[in-house]
Amino acid sequence: MVTKVVIITGASSGIGKSCAAAFLKKGFAVVISGRNTAKLNEVAQSLDSSGSRILAVTADVSKEDDCKTLIASAVKKFGRIDVLINNAGISMRALFADLDLSVIRQLMDTNFWGTVYCTKFALPYLLETKGSVVGVSSIAGKKGLPGRTGYSSSKFAMEGFLETLRTENLKKDLHVLVACPGFTATDIRNTALSADGSTQGESPRDEQKMMTADEVAHEIFVAVEKRKRDLILTGNGKLTVWLNKFFPSMMDKLVYNHMAKEPGSPFK
Repeated sequence: MVTKVVIITGASSGIGKSCAAAFLKKGFAVVISGRNTAKLNEVAQSLDSSGSRILAVTADVSKEDDCKTLIASAVKKFGRIDVLINNAGISMRALFADLDLSVIRQLMDTNFWGTVYCTKFALPYLLETKGSVVGVSSIAGKKGLPGRTGYSSSKFAMEGFLETLRTENLKKDLHVLVACPGFTATDIRNTALSADGSTQGESPRDEQKMMTADEVAHEIFVAVEKRKRDLILTGNGKLTVWLNKFFPSMMDKLVYNHMAKEPGSPFK
């Protein structure tokens, strides 16, 4: 039986790390990438100490050459690619009026361009295997969130790119999944950027009440297996998307009021 291969970006923690564990458990060979070599190797060692079914590749997805090296390394080690999970991402929290434009550029470079670069280089191999491209987006890619202009913009852009990719390859059996986890208990809010580009340092939300990264990873695996088009998680996430289709003005007010309640919110 042929061993399927998955590449997961941003896999040194959170949803990416959990996806690596979930796919490995289901018999996949796993290629993980991230910017922190030590953390990446630690994850690889904890998941498969033999190293026979896992490969760790240090890569910054905002850099085109790093993405090219990531894909080439995966093919060299395992000979094929069946699933690409574009998970690497960073967030931010600040009013656009106060925001240094370099922050939006940084988010677009990682969240949008990282997806574009990795998908570009992996596409020929994915078409060979009739594989899957996954974009880990967000409810912020469905509804613009105040204080998150850079984050929402990058996720909207990612979704537009993936939707077009799906349509272009409609007759080539390429599976494209857009996964929107909703708020998940990871460190993305702790490492989110402030108005000047410095890290936020602590989460403004109650992480205990959120979906876990392991739960999200399980849902992503099932969605890939079933070749779903979209995955929107949490009741609040599904309700937000549905209401925004039919009552957008009302949702503007509801989202504003909800986000304004965050501790340290930049608007009231």
